[in-house]
Amino acid sequence: MPAVTRNIGLSLGADICWPLAFEQILADSKLRLDLGREVVEFACERVGLGPFALEKGCKYDVVVDRLTHWFTLQREWIKKGILMDDLYVYNNPWTVQSYEKHSSYCAMMALGMPVPKTVMLPQKNYKEQDDLQFTLESYARMFELDPIADGLGYPSFLKPYDGGGWRGVSKIDDVEGLRSAYDESGQDLMHLQSAVHDFDVFVRAVGIGPQVRVMKYDPSQPLHSRYRVDRDFLPKEDEQLIIDTTLTINTFFGWDFNSCEMLSKDGVYYPIDFANPCPDSQVNSIHYHWPWYVLSNLKWALFNAATNRQMRKTVDFEAFYEIAKKDLPYAEKLKAYAKIARDRLSTNEFETFDKKHFAPLEEAAFAWFRSERCVAAIRLKVTNVFPEHEVDEFAGKFHALVLQSVDDLAASCK
Repeated sequence: MPAVTRNIGLSLGADICWPLAFEQILADSKLRLDLGREVVEFACERVGLGPFALEKGCKYDVVVDRLTHWFTLQREWIKKGILMDDLYVYNNPWTVQSYEKHSSYCAMMALGMPVPKTVMLPQKNYKEQDDLQFTLESYARMFELDPIADGLGYPSFLKPYDGGGWRGVSKIDDVEGLRSAYDESGQDLMHLQSAVHDFDVFVRAVGIGPQVRVMKYDPSQPLHSRYRVDRDFLPKEDEQLIIDTTLTINTFFGWDFNSCEMLSKDGVYYPIDFANPCPDSQVNSIHYHWPWYVLSNLKWALFNAATNRQMRKTVDFEAFYEIAKKDLPYAEKLKAYAKIARDRLSTNEFETFDKKHFAPLEEAAFAWFRSERCVAAIRLKVTNVFPEHEVDEFAGKFHALVLQSVDDLAASCK
């Protein structure tokens, strides 16, 4: 039976180490899948940037996108590919563009998630534009920050409604600090959000398709120490709640690859930041967890390509809202949301496909992470972000954590 080739494109920005791992592991695995009706092989390349004719077809079956969230040219090329060429792309580009932190808070609050109390504040300053002065003089209402902050309590956080990467975030401990931070916010539209004070644990979960990794997180540390190595640090019931929350959020917005931050206090898990459809993916930040990211990314991309999985061109919120309207405890609603998510992600089909076809991929991945090519990829990334005198130290540290992780992953796959 002749083989057909499925093409995977990597749409990249400043990514360095994980694309090397993705490309080389795929090549090493020599996957040739007999799917009964056809034999499927895979090709992978990095997507370039340049002019494109709207009527020209797209060579890729799947694109792993890391650029749409900020690079307009690539976003519009991807939109064209979805609409005209049946391209499957990680993360719906329309929701990435329009569903910023504010909209994601609103949607998940409507589903009953315990998002901390949040107030949107008018901009401190405005960009000059026609009719602005008339509009403000006619309709802008004077307000006091003090009562708003008192209603939320201290501490709280002032942060841009569309922020990312901790841009413009200020911890507010008193009204003087709030006034100062608000004055400095300039033209940013800001949220003031109640803090979950004295929380028990900070969790960041990342979903890649139906696969979810729950990680302990410490944002007070430098980037290379925020993701902790701890595994099985939560009761199974709590971990399942976090997984269900992550799958619900991701599927609601049509995001294949997104992370969700949650804080636990008094038995409640508060989602605080979950519009992150371009999560940390490089070894200098996720180190121990990096092999899981790379292997899970490969599996989801290859499954989508091999099965000709169709991307939803629109998002459908109604099924979630129908559940939200029901007179049910939130825990039951969340299980129902997560069932919709798993169905939309073809979870059972993916898990069966994984067990049947991906053993050679896992074997190639474990060998690669133990190879000198992995050492070289880690060092290349570290050299790019650390001063020269720290390169040896951190390259060695990250490699040791990767080896520890691979041993743990290999044991879990047996």
